[in-house]
Amino acid sequence: MHVSVTNTLEIPTLGPCHMPSPLQGTGTRFVDDTCRILVSATTHDLQPFLESRQPPPSFELAGSRAQLYFDPAQLTCGIVTCGGLCPGVNNVIRSIVLTLTYTYDVRRILGFRYGYAGLSSQSSTAPLLLTPEVVDTIHEHGGTLLGTSRGPQDICDMVDTLVRYNIGVLFTIGGDGTFRGAQALSQEMMRRGLKMGVIGVPKTIDNDLHWVERSFGFATAVDEARRVIAGAHAEARGAWNGIGLVKLMGRHAGFIAAHASLANSDVNFCLVPEVPFRLHGEGSFFQVVAQRLARKHHAVIVVAEGAGQDLLQDPAHTLRDASGNLRLLDIGVFLRDQLQQYFAQQGTEITIKYIDPSYTIRSLPASAVDAEYCLLLGQHAVHAGLAGRTEMTVSYWNQHFTHVPMALAAAHRKQLDPHGDVWQGVLEATGQPAMMCASSAAVQAG
Repeated sequence: MHVSVTNTLEIPTLGPCHMPSPLQGTGTRFVDDTCRILVSATTHDLQPFLESRQPPPSFELAGSRAQLYFDPAQLTCGIVTCGGLCPGVNNVIRSIVLTLTYTYDVRRILGFRYGYAGLSSQSSTAPLLLTPEVVDTIHEHGGTLLGTSRGPQDICDMVDTLVRYNIGVLFTIGGDGTFRGAQALSQEMMRRGLKMGVIGVPKTIDNDLHWVERSFGFATAVDEARRVIAGAHAEARGAWNGIGLVKLMGRHAGFIAAHASLANSDVNFCLVPEVPFRLHGEGSFFQVVAQRLARKHHAVIVVAEGAGQDLLQDPAHTLRDASGNLRLLDIGVFLRDQLQQYFAQQGTEITIKYIDPSYTIRSLPASAVDAEYCLLLGQHAVHAGLAGRTEMTVSYWNQHFTHVPMALAAAHRKQLDPHGDVWQGVLEATGQPAMMCASSAAVQAG
């Protein structure tokens, strides 16, 4: 358990709630603020707290409250989508709009265009008035109705814009960078004494947000990646010594590659950022691929985009994107070329089919699993915002929807555990030897 200080999990509020919810009298089950969800569900982690009689770390339970902070009839809400495209963004926008409109009778909802750039006074695009009619069918399409962008904007200028439009609650749909920006917005609002709420909805297709079991879009990505892998397998089997090489999303976390490999048991090698590997030498990646081709005459390789960066990063490479992330070099193209070179030197003829479906997957509509999840995330985000919560993201943890402080969610990226059940399952499913992988020191030595 990585969280041991209970007060780091408390959610900031704008003040006491005195406005009766319009859901009172409808049979709605309201959440009691004293009901919380344990961070850890294992007796091993809980034992020290039981022995010391101290409350174990826990998250606030999400859901509708009997009392609200805001008067819905007087409230204006804003929505902004940031970062890369991801299946389900439109579903979340639609869910927020429909819940605000039909559950709480909020009458004015503005969609700020093209990410945080839409909150800048320099923006050339006015906010979009969002109504049920505007969002009616957007969940059937990929992308985002509002557009998106990367990169920071001036915090004070953005808060000025929110004040100008009389925004009471801003819903930010994005990942860790978006949440850091939202946290800065919230802190500037507090510094000015403004009663504005900032609520996050976790969007990262890589599933690498901490304290969020699954971010939306991830299930769609795994589902589509499974189909791509099936195509790579067919291509590999269709040629003598055929290799199907698929590069999937995953800058720092190999969740998509790992889960897609488990979903399609035709994968022979799965390479992820969390597990370094060697190209040459005894038990190396190239050697075990050669052994596989000698036995079966075909192989399927799945690689996450952030895997093997230590093998190809130039120390002089310092290019970064608008969000400040170091631009990754292309491990897929690198492996394709290196495999061709290696087997040419061995005198072995191979056929490689390289597939990179990343942008196709990012722009897809949400799958059924993600569509349901997005709907519920949007509903819980609205419940939190109307109840005066701020500087938090809705999450799903230990089988419950929860509230997680933005600072905690954005503090560290979640990564695949090389000693955990998922990676052990990948090793068993692929049959790739664990010795193919190496510590960073061993990689450098190799």
